[in-house]
Amino acid sequence: MSKKPSRIVNKLLQEHKAKFAAARERGVPFSETLGEDRLDFTAQDCIDLLRGVAEALPEQVISRNFFRVHSGVTERTWNRYFGSFREYKRQANIITSRQVQKLELEIAKHASVDHYRKMRKELEAWAGKYLRPSSGRFQTILVGADFHDKEVDPFALQIFIETAARAQPETIVLGGDVFDLPEFGRYYVDPRDWDVTGRIKAVHDRLLAPLRAVCPKAQIDLIEGNHESRLVRHLCDKTPSMMCILEQLHGMSVSDLLGLKTYQVNYIGKADLASWTRGDQRDEIKRNFKVYHDCFLVHHYTDQGKAKQMPGVSGHSHKHLSWSFQSPHFGSYEFHQLGCLHKRDATYTDAERWGLGFALAHIDTVRKYVNIEYVPITDHAVVGGKFYQRHVGGNDSASK
Repeated sequence: MSKKPSRIVNKLLQEHKAKFAAARERGVPFSETLGEDRLDFTAQDCIDLLRGVAEALPEQVISRNFFRVHSGVTERTWNRYFGSFREYKRQANIITSRQVQKLELEIAKHASVDHYRKMRKELEAWAGKYLRPSSGRFQTILVGADFHDKEVDPFALQIFIETAARAQPETIVLGGDVFDLPEFGRYYVDPRDWDVTGRIKAVHDRLLAPLRAVCPKAQIDLIEGNHESRLVRHLCDKTPSMMCILEQLHGMSVSDLLGLKTYQVNYIGKADLASWTRGDQRDEIKRNFKVYHDCFLVHHYTDQGKAKQMPGVSGHSHKHLSWSFQSPHFGSYEFHQLGCLHKRDATYTDAERWGLGFALAHIDTVRKYVNIEYVPITDHAVVGGKFYQRHVGGNDSASK
């Protein structure tokens, strides 16, 4: 490529500059200072012309219309060689090539999610912050999933907490979706009906605080579900709904919002928050699980949990299912998809088909045998020989 415009281009630029200045003095608008067809121009002449305009006006962004007005030639002069004006500018080295732009976009894409990676590192520090190992051979783990903050069924929640109080499990596992926070979901929520702060406080006051009160020595783990993952991503992005939280709960960190510090809860989240698409995000959340005593798995998703080939439970689907397997290591064992503790009344879905329930896992840590005791809840429930009945007439509390 020539470093200087050719003589024919220089001459044209000078002629058009004088012509344009004279037109401006006469008050002729830009749209009437049209150029002429120069079909004698080669591709190199066109490139020299564009570079000449750019060098003459270094502080000006050269748009297609600006060039049409100031160059003295019509678009037919150059578009037969380059097609689009953007490609014309690329060929003249005024903007970067397609390949360089693609690389820049890739760099920008990765840079745009660095704040997610920083948040994940912060949360990873909470995975084992409040471990409370027990040396007994036989261990009990209480597992419940899908509480969904204010949408929790009060009758089921009461039974869950009272079971924790009576069984005194060594470990309590909340298997994901403890929060609901529809403000961050894919369904439309009228901003005037937002109650993000109230939903977070409901988890603290109605679930975490009572559990810690009745089981002060238990280890409590929270497996990150898709709803918790959304909350964390929105916290990173400071979306309008998250700004409502930050405004009302000024100075709170993510561990404060989730109740980790106050109620000494371990947060189990392995998902890469920096995933690009919604499908990638779902796949990343499917990595969230924890194995207890090398023989009992708690996973938020069923298919991925069963694939680990060990006794365990999962959540997410709000319907109880169970499968029997056999393993040389674990013997005959079961995997349970738990029911939820979300009330059977929800928008955007047929919640009547859901099942309520939770599980107690009784583990022989020496022989690696696991007995899973599933507790179904309808209008009554039986846990360890204790009978509960839901009050009729709209009162969701339990009689015993």
